[in-house]
Amino acid sequence: MSTAEEPAGAEAQPWGEVTPDAARRLLLAAVEAFAERGYHATTTRDIAGRAGMSPAALYIHYKTKEELLHRISRIGHQKAVEILRTAARAEGGPGERLAEAVSSFVRWHAGGRTTARVVQYELDSLGPDARAEILGLRRQVDAEVRGIIEEGVRSGEFDVIDVQGTTLAVLSLCIDVARWFNVDGPRTPEEVGALYADLVLRMVGARGAGPAQR
Repeated sequence: MSTAEEPAGAEAQPWGEVTPDAARRLLLAAVEAFAERGYHATTTRDIAGRAGMSPAALYIHYKTKEELLHRISRIGHQKAVEILRTAARAEGGPGERLAEAVSSFVRWHAGGRTTARVVQYELDSLGPDARAEILGLRRQVDAEVRGIIEEGVRSGEFDVIDVQGTTLAVLSLCIDVARWFNVDGPRTPEEVGALYADLVLRMVGARGAGPAQR
């Protein structure tokens, strides 16, 4: 299934701000090519061909292949920050907000798995300046989840000895969904999100966390 065909609408496809249409088509083609072949094995000719355009047309909108990857990574990470920040600042206790953060983050990685694989696993293909920018966004992602866990520890709702390590474990669990999720598998993105939210609440020792879902 191509990126353009993936479910979850705006969660999976944060490309509305990419204009004109030709630039958006090229970006979508790049996502598909990078996810399928890897950044280094993909050529600008591959990307242009997938978009139904000539190689020369690509350079009207993007100076280099890296510029495409950088834009994909920036938009994807900005969406990740937005998803987690919305959950972190919602009403409710730390347990409710952590569950929503995990559920929504997992749904995004499952519903937009092609995009998410490129966003999460091609960081080292970026040059130093672009990589530094993306690392800054990743620190924001980490901060949103860590903040909820820290609040839960302070209030006594969570029992966590190593907040930093637990934050890393939670994020790793969510991100890895993009690697294995199959749209033809037994669970929907929503079901995986609910399962992972339950698992994470048990991981942090949340009061009232029930047994794992079956």
